Amino acid sequence: MNHTIKIAAVVPAAGVGSRMQVAHPKQYLKIADKTILEHTLNKLGQLSELDKIVVAVSETDDYFKALPLLDARVTAVNGGKERADSVLNALQALAQDKPDWVLVHDAARPLVSLEDMQTLIAQCVADGEGGILAARVKDTIKRGDTHSLETVPREQLWQALTPQFFPYQALKGALEQALDNAVVITDEASAMEWARHPVKLVSGRSDNIKITTPEDYDLACFLISKQESE
Repeated sequence: MNHTIKIAAVVPAAGVGSRMQVAHPKQYLKIADKTILEHTLNKLGQLSELDKIVVAVSETDDYFKALPLLDARVTAVNGGKERADSVLNALQALAQDKPDWVLVHDAARPLVSLEDMQTLIAQCVADGEGGILAARVKDTIKRGDTHSLETVPREQLWQALTPQFFPYQALKGALEQALDNAVVITDEASAMEWARHPVKLVSGRSDNIKITTPEDYDLACFLISKQESE
């Protein structure tokens, strides 16, 4: 891969994680002896391709400052009200020394594999277009509210994961325009799709789970202990 390209990572970590039912943001829950956020940042730290890692944290977040010494590439910026605002704040903080590409990764996805991240970066850079890690939907999917109305064909259904990897300028522009137009942005890919940019689907491991509920946390504890023993 061309190592003259500059890549920065952005980690939106300003959410409170209300579904986890704990008193502090879920990214500061501990698994083994580290917080979820530390596990995630350690995974990103294994990517030698990254020049910078920008974490967007809440203005009222006192936990981040208390973390032990992190990778020297890590800096923090104030996050925003929604995920898209946090990502955009981080991108604006990078504007003085613009990267060519940006890798956006959920704070609560500590199980991502290094190999998947490297594959995503390599494929997107080689093809000159952005993309996301995604997993093909395996379950039968139903549409409905309280009752099933139909079974949705799953052949073309993918579960979006992170990281999501896009050219810096294109992502920044897409997010700015989408927010200006009050478009609902659920992930970076949704902003890029809205702005008519290509979004590659790069197959990733389905155990790259996002810790959202207590059950996810229990599963992540098991999977991290398994990863660390391998």
